[in-house]
Amino acid sequence: MRRRSTVPMAVAVVAALAMLVPGIAGAHPSPRQHPDGAGHLHGTGAWGDLELVSVEDITDTPDLVADVAVSPDGNWAYLANWGEPDCAAGETGGQTSPDAGAWVVDIGNLADPKTVGFIPSHQDSRPGEGMQVMTMSTKHFNGQILSMNNEQCGPQGKGGVSLWNVTNPRKPMKLSENFGDRSGVRGDTNDIHSQYTWDAGDKAYVVMTDNAEFPDVDVMDITNPSRPRLIAEYDLNQFGVAQPEHGLVESFLHDMTVKKIDGHWIMLLSYWDGGYVQLDVDDPTNPVFLGDTDYEAIDPELFESTGAALTPEGNGHEAEFTKDNRFFLATDEDFAPFRTGGFRITSGAHAGAYPSVIVPGGAAPAILPDLTMNGPTVYGGYGCPGSDPIPSPSQVPDYLGMLDPGEDKIVVLQRGPSGDPSASEGACFPGEKAHQAKLAGWDAVLFVQRHGADAVENPPFCGSGAFVDLIVGVCTSHEAFHRIFDSAPFTAPWTYPDGPAIGAIGAEVEVGSVFDGWGYVQLFDAATFAGLDTFAIPEAHDPAFALDFGDLSVHEVATDVSSSSDAYLSYYGGGMRSIEIQCSNPADTSTCEIVETGGYLDPEGNDFWGVETFVRGGQTYVLGSDRDDGLWIFRTTD
Repeated sequence: MRRRSTVPMAVAVVAALAMLVPGIAGAHPSPRQHPDGAGHLHGTGAWGDLELVSVEDITDTPDLVADVAVSPDGNWAYLANWGEPDCAAGETGGQTSPDAGAWVVDIGNLADPKTVGFIPSHQDSRPGEGMQVMTMSTKHFNGQILSMNNEQCGPQGKGGVSLWNVTNPRKPMKLSENFGDRSGVRGDTNDIHSQYTWDAGDKAYVVMTDNAEFPDVDVMDITNPSRPRLIAEYDLNQFGVAQPEHGLVESFLHDMTVKKIDGHWIMLLSYWDGGYVQLDVDDPTNPVFLGDTDYEAIDPELFESTGAALTPEGNGHEAEFTKDNRFFLATDEDFAPFRTGGFRITSGAHAGAYPSVIVPGGAAPAILPDLTMNGPTVYGGYGCPGSDPIPSPSQVPDYLGMLDPGEDKIVVLQRGPSGDPSASEGACFPGEKAHQAKLAGWDAVLFVQRHGADAVENPPFCGSGAFVDLIVGVCTSHEAFHRIFDSAPFTAPWTYPDGPAIGAIGAEVEVGSVFDGWGYVQLFDAATFAGLDTFAIPEAHDPAFALDFGDLSVHEVATDVSSSSDAYLSYYGGGMRSIEIQCSNPADTSTCEIVETGGYLDPEGNDFWGVETFVRGGQTYVLGSDRDDGLWIFRTTD
C-alpha cells in the first residue's frame, strides 16, 4: 500500500512527541468557526483547479446549514436547515427563519443564485445527511422527488423519510412524511440519519439508516411515493463486518449510495467501525453480500504522517464510486483530534483503569489548564432538556469543599434515556446534554454508556454531535458508571431502576489526552476492496492546529460526473478540496494515489458540510453547503 506524507518532517517529529504526553497545551477554541474571524483556519481563496463562482448567503445563524442536493438538470439546489440544537428557528438575512427543513435555491443563473422557497420539516424534526433529488418514473409518479431524512430534536419530533414532489421547485408538494420503521422504543417512526433513493425501472426504493435498532439498514418501496412501505431490514454485522479486534466497537450504518454497475444495482454502505460494504440489491428483499473493507491494525494515515503507531479510529462516514466504477473514495470522519489517555477511577473501592473515548463534538481534556480532567464526580441523570434538571455544583452538599486546587467540577450524565420506564422523555444528543451541564456550572461532562437492550454491557459509546459549548466530553462504560458510584450490581446484567440518585457524589476520576489527528480520505479498489491510499490536509496531523482552528476533518466526497479520476471534498474548516486519482501504471491499481489539485478556503474561514457535482454545457460545477451561511458554487478550471 502506497502512501504519501502530508506534513513536513519537523512537524511530524513534533506530532510524534506530542503523543507521548497526556495532552498538549493550546488556546481554547471558539465554539463558532466564523463569521467572527476567530477560531478558524485562515485561507487565501481559490487555488489550483477550483474557482469560486458565487455565494448565496442565506443565514446569519452559525451551524444552521447541513446537506446540499442538486436537481438532475443542475438548475436547482436544496439546502438542509439543520435547526438550532433545541429545534428553534435561526436567523436568515437578519430575519427569523422557519424551523428546520430545506431552502429552495434557483441556480439557473450560476453567477446570481436566488433563494425562492422553503420546505418545512415536521415540528421538532430536522434533516441533515443524505438529502437528494431523483427523477422517478413509475406507474404511480413521473417527475422529480426530493427525499429528506428526519431526526427528532424536540418533544413533537418524528423520524422516518419525507418525500416531496419538486417537479416544480417553486411549488413543492408533499407526497409522504415521516415514513419508516415504527418498531422503536418511542412507538413512532424511528429516527433516520441518512437515506438514498433509486429508481430501478418498474419500482423505486429508498434505503435508510435506523437510529433506534438493529437491523439498522431499512429499505422501503416508494414506487407509489404517497404510500411508502417497509420491505426489508438488514444487519450487516451478520456478515462479519465488525472488527472488535482493533477496538472498533460501534459497527453500524451511517450512510449509503446505490448505483447500477454492469447491469446490477450495487449498494455501497458506510458502516462506521465496520468499514465499507457492497451488496447486490437487484432484489432488495434478498441482498447478496459482495464484500467489505477492513481497517488495518495500525492507522495508516496517522503512521505515515506522524510515525505514531495507534489503532484506527474507524468512523466510516460516506463513500462514492468513481464514474468508471473502478474505485471508490471514502471519508472517515473524526471530530476529535485527541483520544483519551488512560481513564482511571482514582479513589474508592473500585479504583483502577476503565475504557473511555472522547465524545465526537466534545472537547478533549487537553483544553483544560493542566491538560487533564480530574476531580470528584456527581451524577446528573440523563441531562436532556426534558429530563430532571442537572443540579449545579453549589446545590450538591459538601461537593465544592471536596475540590482540590486544579481539579475540575465533573458531572456524570447517562446516555439515553432509552427503555427506562422512569424517564419518559426522548433521548437527545450529547451536545444538548453538555449544554445543560454548562448552564448548570460544570467544567466537564463524563458521559456513560447506557446498559444494553438485553441488560448486558456495551462498549463506551455515548453518541455524538450537537455541541454548542466548549466543554470536555469523555465517555466511559456502564460498568465504570456503577463502580464510580459504588452502585451494585457492578457487572451485567443490569435492569431499571439503574444507578444512583441525581446529586449523588461519586469517586474521583482522571483522564488525559493523546493527539491522533482529524478524519481523512481513503481510496479503495472497488473490485478487490484493497486499500490503495489515504489523504489528509497537512493541518489535520499537526498538533498546532488541534485547537482553535475549527473542525479539520473531512466530511463528504462527491466524485466528478464527467471524469473518472476527479473528486471533491467538503472538509469542514479545511474548506473545499479538489483531488485526483493518479496512477503511475494505469493497469495496476496498486500504483494509484490521491493527489490534491486545488481547493478553496476563504480568508474569513469556511465550514463545509455537503458537496455535490453537476455538469452544464460540458463544464463541471461543484456545490458546497457552508454551515454558517449558505450555498457556495465553484467550477473546475482544468
